[in-house]
Amino acid sequence: MTNIVVLIKQVPDTYSERKLTDGDYTLDREAADAVLDEINEKAVEQALQIKEAHGGEVTVLCAGPDRATEAIRKALSMGADKAVHLNDEALHGSDVVQTSWALANVLGTIEGTELVIAGNEATDGRMGAVPAILAEYLGLPQLTHMRTLEIADGVAKGERETDEGIFEVEATLPCVVSVGEKINEPRFPSFKGIMAAKKKPVESLTLADAGVEAAQVGKDNAASSVTSASPKPPRAAGEKVTDEGEGGNDVAKYLVSQKLI
Repeated sequence: MTNIVVLIKQVPDTYSERKLTDGDYTLDREAADAVLDEINEKAVEQALQIKEAHGGEVTVLCAGPDRATEAIRKALSMGADKAVHLNDEALHGSDVVQTSWALANVLGTIEGTELVIAGNEATDGRMGAVPAILAEYLGLPQLTHMRTLEIADGVAKGERETDEGIFEVEATLPCVVSVGEKINEPRFPSFKGIMAAKKKPVESLTLADAGVEAAQVGKDNAASSVTSASPKPPRAAGEKVTDEGEGGNDVAKYLVSQKLI
């Protein structure tokens, strides 16, 4: 194994309030705390396990603004060797197809890539399509929704879990893999790893560096757009049940009325 590339993304913390930007209805990334997406931590962990078993390097690839370097350093502190940061204002508002096109072009600049690992979907967009679109652009086989993954004799294989069941699948390398929540439990960065991450190389690229034209990406060139949005309604007051001997029955009746039991 020469090089494993892991796609990572910085997303608003799920415990923070997420807001849309007035005017273009894109996600306001400055309005909430930002973190490395949890599913990306699992993707990084899987890459590190493969590296420990078969050697090679782990490169993380992230598209995002300056602030995304925080997520990149988190992945490096876990043990990734280096990073590539696609940082260009023209990417703002890109849809899933445009984002995949830009990432595919950046991957073309990373030498020795035998395996690309991503999470199934990011928690901010929930599109779940980037790995498949990326594989199509690159002309590579894909293994998606993987809950186990192993590499042997130039083949990636494991269990794919969907609503229809669990399937044994495999693909020859190079290939694109997306992992699900059950794939592993990510390691915590050690103090040594955190300090080492500060010295690891992070290559910053623009769209021009990757051979992508600004007219191919961005909100104004996207195939879809949001024309309006409404804030979620305030939480309604709950219904109180006073227990005067029939409290249990009253609660049960309420649950039945809401079709919860």
